[in-house]
Amino acid sequence: MLAIFDVEGVIYDAEYLPLLAEKVNKENKIWEITKKGLEGKIDWVEGLKQRVELLRGMNYDTCIQVANSLPIMIGAREACRTLKDAGWKLMAVSGGFTIITDRLKKELCLDFVYSNELVFKDGKLDDVIVNVDSDKAKSAIIKIREWDEKKENITTVVDGANDVKLFDISGFGIAFRAQDLVKDLATVTLDEKDLSKIVGLINTHYNLKLELQTSM
Repeated sequence: MLAIFDVEGVIYDAEYLPLLAEKVNKENKIWEITKKGLEGKIDWVEGLKQRVELLRGMNYDTCIQVANSLPIMIGAREACRTLKDAGWKLMAVSGGFTIITDRLKKELCLDFVYSNELVFKDGKLDDVIVNVDSDKAKSAIIKIREWDEKKENITTVVDGANDVKLFDISGFGIAFRAQDLVKDLATVTLDEKDLSKIVGLINTHYNLKLELQTSM
């Protein structure tokens, strides 16, 4: 069994670049592009490059400080602990960056994370290396094949239009506090801001009796 999570808005209760942009008073511009990308109105990679370009020159120390301050979603620790204890594999696929996902991999014991990388030159933000584009399934499928996970045993938890191709490779799709487009394509919708509630949905879908574990 495998659970695949989006990161910003799902495991983190925040979006990284808009918070970073607040440090240089560019949050409105960044949010505008972020929203268009999440809604599928512009090419995700193009939008990502535009946003990083707007923040070019920011200090590494500021970037890491903001990354480390991102709040983990209510119930995320409990959900991950419960699934790990039950023998599930956990994967995150993020349009965000290693600067925010490395921490999650460690703290939530994720088995694998796909994300993009910010490039720093002389301690300043300079560019982005894109490993994950709007087709997140393309990244996820690599490990899915390696782990020999069957589609019907894969649960996906996402919130944005740039995530929906993950539903194509999953047997159970959960739209978590998501946009209407995502809700339309999901198996079920969870609007409550508590990621631990996915355990009950998983129990119902797979006819399991997983007991929610307390946080790590």
